[in-house]
Amino acid sequence: MNHPIKRDHSRFRKIIKGKIRDNLRKYIARGEMPIPKGDGTFRIPMPSIDTPRFRFGDKEQGGTGQGDGQPGDPIDGNPNEPGQGEAGEGEGKKELEVDLTLEELASILGEELELPNIQPKGKKTMQSETDRYTSIGVVGPDSLKHFKRTYKEALKRQIVTGTYDTNNPIIIPVRRDFRYRAAKSHVEYENSAVVIYMMDVSGSMGDEQKEIVRTESFWINLWLRSQYKDIEIRYIIHDATAKEVDEYTFFRTRESGGTLISSAYKLCRDIIKDDYDPSEWNIYPFHFSDGDNWSTDDTKQCLEILDNDIIPSSNVFCYGQVESRYGSGQFYKDLQGKYTEKADEVILSQIKNKDSILDSIKDFLSKGK
Repeated sequence: MNHPIKRDHSRFRKIIKGKIRDNLRKYIARGEMPIPKGDGTFRIPMPSIDTPRFRFGDKEQGGTGQGDGQPGDPIDGNPNEPGQGEAGEGEGKKELEVDLTLEELASILGEELELPNIQPKGKKTMQSETDRYTSIGVVGPDSLKHFKRTYKEALKRQIVTGTYDTNNPIIIPVRRDFRYRAAKSHVEYENSAVVIYMMDVSGSMGDEQKEIVRTESFWINLWLRSQYKDIEIRYIIHDATAKEVDEYTFFRTRESGGTLISSAYKLCRDIIKDDYDPSEWNIYPFHFSDGDNWSTDDTKQCLEILDNDIIPSSNVFCYGQVESRYGSGQFYKDLQGKYTEKADEVILSQIKNKDSILDSIKDFLSKGK
């Protein structure tokens, strides 16, 4: 039977997760993200949970506060003593912070969006070797000494040699009685994945569009990390040219040049060829743009790279078009016209604003690929 405190804690965790799930869309739309603590957990702010409290009834019902007295009479203490601090205005901010594991956060996201578990496509997986202490040995360090087995060996030896005294049952192990926990190496194969983010950083992609991409990529990464033991993330930015950058640069770079989307697709293709064998890795290219491209010739080149290189190597190719007042949105239409019958291989999503982020995440992840 569980201890009452453990039951209460478990019930509280369920309430917390339910509250976060109820507010997930609003939370994501505000652009807030859980803060990694470095120990595998994330700190997430959430509205406070109201606890039961007494409410006073009408005056006619009687009760505390009734009887003689005039307005302004002191209730208690010195009526002339000034209060402390200054008067505030408005309602205080009722918010608390809770710590959740990656698995708990991913579970909340998965339940809210009804996401299926991913079925890896890679034939070969990453090999990891773990030690499991499932046997007993006669040598080992003191830290792995098995006291119960050592006691049994010493008892058997004293009984066999006739030195065991039932009137004075003292068991004294000698060196040959010592037993130790022994490890057996166990080889496990874990699926591995790489996520390649590409983003248009030309002048038409403003701070709001980048904030949408930053928020959406965080939750996509969160879900993929819950599905794969080993995951790598690569970042590509492009305007008329493309280059690979780190995460910090990816979300903070803004250029003023034109847009050649094919430059990003060529670099993505080269990264896959050089570093990620499709038979070993589950590959997820994501491209975010406002839909502007330099020319129809470059769009044609993009489609050729997708058909010949990126799509055949990937679990799924995802394109997210972030609406911008300066972007035409034409590239989405070009992809839609080309890949209507390849909905399982190419997923397209239109992201009008921050309120659309959660729906876009569902577009990308609901196939379970």
